[in-house]
Amino acid sequence: MNNSLKTISYTLIALIAFAANSVLCRLALKDHAIDPSSFTVIRLLAGVAMFALLLGFNSIKAKPSTPQLHKTTKWPAILLFVYAITFSWAYLSVETGTGALVLFGAVQLTMILASLRSGNRLRLIEWCGISLSFLGLVYLVWPNLATPSMTGFILMAIAGIAWGLYSVSGRGVLTPSTQTAVNFTYTLPLVALLSIIMYPSFDISWQGVLLGVLSGAFASALGYTIWFIALGYLSATEAAVVQLSVPVIAAFGGVIFVSEPITLRLMVASVLVLGGILAVLLVKKRG
Repeated sequence: MNNSLKTISYTLIALIAFAANSVLCRLALKDHAIDPSSFTVIRLLAGVAMFALLLGFNSIKAKPSTPQLHKTTKWPAILLFVYAITFSWAYLSVETGTGALVLFGAVQLTMILASLRSGNRLRLIEWCGISLSFLGLVYLVWPNLATPSMTGFILMAIAGIAWGLYSVSGRGVLTPSTQTAVNFTYTLPLVALLSIIMYPSFDISWQGVLLGVLSGAFASALGYTIWFIALGYLSATEAAVVQLSVPVIAAFGGVIFVSEPITLRLMVASVLVLGGILAVLLVKKRG
């Protein structure tokens, strides 16, 4: 498999996982099947359990002693936890469309600033592609935009910043599956602390637990591993802009699985988002 096909395959699978994660979180929290803290705890524990099943606890524990993992283990784990908990709590007070705009806007800004800080300079076509894709996202969610509460806005922005930094930390990782497993495992002390503090307010149903397990074990644990693999083929700018397609993928998921109609708005937004992404990706080929 050549690098172009690998890049497309890994990136597309990861983005589909992100879209699935968004849908699962929305179903669990918007329908009040579970409270945000319980959902976060179950989501992260399910991720750890999945890696324990696939890799074994002993292999996960052994790897952080290697130089590459030892230097970066705790920081990504903290970012992963911060993203998971703020994302869950933000959904209580932010509508889906507004949340997507704030989240991916923060991701874009964070990753692009990180790229610029590392010395990379964006070409005009890259700025145009980023702007076009973001315009497509705005157009897609425009009918559902609502003024968010300040708390919800701040939480979703923090989630976007944390996810952007977490994605940046995954670039150049030599063993994506092990590093992701370590990241999830190192969230356990924070998960335990959250459980102790929030236990009195836990509100759990079997539907919420199921959605949390699906989100953590599959859409998160496996999806984030594949994302770290994809990051090895993408620049920081490319990694930032391709994530703007997640709401579009989620919308098409609604068309396929829930028989939602294909609207003109969805088609126009898809052309704008994908056209902007293509413009950014073409820079790499020309370079």
